[in-house]
Amino acid sequence: MTILENNLLKVQINFKGAELGSILNKVNGIEQLWQGDPSFWSFQSPNLFPIVGSCIDNELLINGIKYPTKRHGFARHSLFELVHQNPTEAKFRLSYNESTLEVFPYKFAFDVIYKLEDSKLKICYEVQNLDNQIIYFSLGAHPAFNISFQQSEQISDYYIQFDNDDILDKHLLSGDGFFTGETESVSLISKKLFLSPNLFSRDALVFKELKSRLVRLKSHKSNHQISVSFPDFTSLGIWAPMGAPFVCIEPWLGYADSVGEQKEFSLKEGVISLEESCKFRAEFTIEIH
Repeated sequence: MTILENNLLKVQINFKGAELGSILNKVNGIEQLWQGDPSFWSFQSPNLFPIVGSCIDNELLINGIKYPTKRHGFARHSLFELVHQNPTEAKFRLSYNESTLEVFPYKFAFDVIYKLEDSKLKICYEVQNLDNQIIYFSLGAHPAFNISFQQSEQISDYYIQFDNDDILDKHLLSGDGFFTGETESVSLISKKLFLSPNLFSRDALVFKELKSRLVRLKSHKSNHQISVSFPDFTSLGIWAPMGAPFVCIEPWLGYADSVGEQKEFSLKEGVISLEESCKFRAEFTIEIH
């Protein structure tokens, strides 16, 4: 485990998955990140690569060959190398190897970089193409934030405030986690999405198109808040298991498969293509107010 710290925040990062393990607010002693109780969800903030969501038959179809895959990809199950660290910044890397080539036939380096700046934690993803061909991938973030900020609060005391007055269309998922092709409108009231115990009864809220690139998790009962800004990401997922005391705010570049439709990976919706010897970069920021 690696620790980053300044006078406001203390952050812990695990080598497995380069996954956040803690965001401690040193000012008030509040742990902001879900601590991974497996009775609800054993992850805390997995990094999603090289896919986001689920694939039909748990397979990727690449150049006509089917490769076994796991929901949200293999990065969150892999050990990363610590490339660089100082008191407020750390860089982790997952490079292609014999095991990855068996399930993802591309040569790559996937870096996750964490940097503390005052009350902000910046998370940057970098993907390098080390192959002699175009490579294809998706990526995303999945941080889970504790609810409540105070002991007397419940999930119904919370809301997510969008930066713009978006007209949101939720893309519906089947019971197996595949898009059905149907959408359902989600109403904001003064830019606010109010949380409730049954909001996620039909799985995650997935918004493929939205104007906002900043959302804030707020409570009606306190001034404490968390903001997530994601200027480099096109889509947003919001999710929590039924009855869980946390909510995930998930910037995405890529999606699950659609029902009954297994496409060549390079043709999947949202997939990123990266030319030989090139690097892709996307960043998002978590700020504790």
